[in-house]
Amino acid sequence: MNRYSLWKYAILLVSVLIGSLYALPNLFGESPAVQVSVAKSSLKLDLGTVTRVQEALKTAGINPEVVTLDGNSIKARFASTDVQLKAKDAMSQALNPDATNPSYVVALNLVSRSPAWLSSLHASPMYLGLDLRGGVHFMLQVDMQAALSKKAESLAGDLRSTMREKSIRHGGISRNGQRVEIRFRDAAMVESAKRLIQDQFPDLVVAESTDAGETKLVASIQAVAAREVQEQALKQNITTLHNRINELGVAEPVIQQQGLDRIVVQLPGVQDTAKAKDIVGRTATLEVRMVDESAEANAAVTGTSPVPLGAERFLERNGQPVIVKKQVVVTGDRLNKASATFDQNQQPAVSIELDSIGGRVMRDLTRENINKKMAMVLFDRNKGEAISVATIQGEFGKSFQITGRFTTEETTSLALLLRAGSLAAPMEIIEERTIGPSLGAENIAKGFNSVTWGFAAVAVFMCTYYLLFGVISSVALAVNLLLLVAVLSMLQATLTLPGMAAMALVLGMAIDANVLINERVREELRNGAAPQAAIHAGYERAWATILDSNVTTLIAGLALLVFGSGPVRGFAVVHCLGILTSMFSGVFFSRGLVNLWYGRQKKLKTVSIGTVWRPDGSSGTALSLDGEK
Repeated sequence: MNRYSLWKYAILLVSVLIGSLYALPNLFGESPAVQVSVAKSSLKLDLGTVTRVQEALKTAGINPEVVTLDGNSIKARFASTDVQLKAKDAMSQALNPDATNPSYVVALNLVSRSPAWLSSLHASPMYLGLDLRGGVHFMLQVDMQAALSKKAESLAGDLRSTMREKSIRHGGISRNGQRVEIRFRDAAMVESAKRLIQDQFPDLVVAESTDAGETKLVASIQAVAAREVQEQALKQNITTLHNRINELGVAEPVIQQQGLDRIVVQLPGVQDTAKAKDIVGRTATLEVRMVDESAEANAAVTGTSPVPLGAERFLERNGQPVIVKKQVVVTGDRLNKASATFDQNQQPAVSIELDSIGGRVMRDLTRENINKKMAMVLFDRNKGEAISVATIQGEFGKSFQITGRFTTEETTSLALLLRAGSLAAPMEIIEERTIGPSLGAENIAKGFNSVTWGFAAVAVFMCTYYLLFGVISSVALAVNLLLLVAVLSMLQATLTLPGMAAMALVLGMAIDANVLINERVREELRNGAAPQAAIHAGYERAWATILDSNVTTLIAGLALLVFGSGPVRGFAVVHCLGILTSMFSGVFFSRGLVNLWYGRQKKLKTVSIGTVWRPDGSSGTALSLDGEK
């Protein structure tokens, strides 16, 4: 009656072993570390860079615990924060001889102390939130007016191209703040322009005025369209920050909207505020410009004369200067796709795909400038580099390739930066704070103590009130906590203080299932059932009540998960996972232990389940109860 098949015990054993394995990394904690990542798209991290880091530390007399190349970063782990700070200075001097133009980002961080054999099994500790791990917190204010001005500038360019295609003559198109002004001398052209704007530019509302004998159309962005532009700007900035930080592997970030025009960025584990600012502000964008091939520009290349008015000087990848016109033909905003590929000569290249408007502009540009030079200028950290300068051989549209003596790793990195995109609107840091690792460690200790003392209190009560069944319930509760930590670690969930509060709450809720089972067994014994029959009926009949109560609680947790944000979601994740693991441990696992202890006793006369109150008012303990009526 109360026996499990061998395969059920195998499931229980495997569950506990896997849970122990994946929960184990959380016991090792974290060590102070220094992280190195590239600051320029033309660089890459390899074993040679690791050797440079190791030599710099050896020269400074610093012995790291371990130095590893982890994807897009190098992490060097140290025994204390004092050694960490000395190592950062030594590594910065070795990797960035020119502090004004750094090639690498050297930042303070925290890394796990988990041994290599656990890491090889992909067993990693849970990510810890900012309140537990320490790190930096930024509040960013998005300049919505700049987003509208940028949209107006884009619309002005689109109007100019469309009117040229429709042969609508005008006296000039200019942007004045967030409005586009178009001048006409011909009344017929005014009517044609109005119809064109009404048909093809529904986001604009037009007003007509007269100025110095000319008719002027003033096109403004409609209120609904303006709100949409602002919402899209905020979303694009959040996406850009996500792509930039995630793909560079800096930390497990929290990037979310707050209010109508603010973004919260949290980087747990990063304690260097200056470097964190550098990481958050790093975005790359591509600009297509024409090369200035005038005599003045050629003289400026050799250094015999200044750069001509309306032009800028950039360096190519080989270090040669090139003079490029300031007028931007196409920007990265028109970029739909960027991927690493190979050209017709099987040399590494970056394949670019623009949107329809960008493709039309590029087609006009290349058709009108055959045999002239065009430059692809990449702006990264507000510094421009002419990554490709080529002669236009023929007309092309929205799809083309960037070539320039790249390596395969460089094209992959360049495509990554271009996909990350540019900010739709400028942002300003209006709030910043740093949470030190000591405060994080204090929060961890407090959260750990709350879970530990909560577990101990529940276990003492259960063992006292239900005796052996209470011990079994406490073991099942410990397994529940083990499995919850293991699942959170496998999912690489971020644990915060609200999450630890949910973990403590789950302990109290999880034991409820065993209380229902134990009381049901007691009820069967009071009614005169034999011990084996009472155990069987207790588990079978309590299951429906346990399922109902947990499902209703799970629904509430899912509502918090769907509609909540920030700390509320962190609480909800742990809450929902804890309910699922408690149903497994409280019913399936605890019954396995009961069956293992009592199930093979054919003539069971007593069970250790505490005091059983009889209907006639007398009482006795289940230790001596033989199940007779």
